Amino acid sequence: QVQLVESGGGSVQAGGSLRLSCAASGNAASSNCMGWFRQAPGKEREGVATIYTGSGSTIYGDSVKGRFTISQDNAKNTVDLQMNSLKPDDTGMYYCATRFVVHRVLCNVGSDFAYWGQGTQVTVSS
Repeated sequence: QVQLVESGGGSVQAGGSLRLSCAASGNAASSNCMGWFRQAPGKEREGVATIYTGSGSTIYGDSVKGRFTISQDNAKNTVDLQMNSLKPDDTGMYYCATRFVVHRVLCNVGSDFAYWGQGTQVTVSS
């Protein structure tokens, strides 16, 4: 089992920045792929970014490329999501998730993730 707790959400005006953090605890052997996902009201869940913790390899969803950066802090056992140039379309509940993969190519925004956090709200106003 892995427990995930997100923090850092809030409200910001368009063009602003926010930094989300995901703290992981529990069985590290069950987790070598971390991801951020989001869901807006009335919309399907969308993959934002993933990071393969073994190599630091990252993948981003098309809508956030060039604006968001996912990173890991091994000392703190956290995965952060730096969000810049925020747009109203970025509004939604942001979730941290994790899974174990046998190869880094399986760590991507289209994968099924086993463990999920409770989410943190991000609201971007125009």
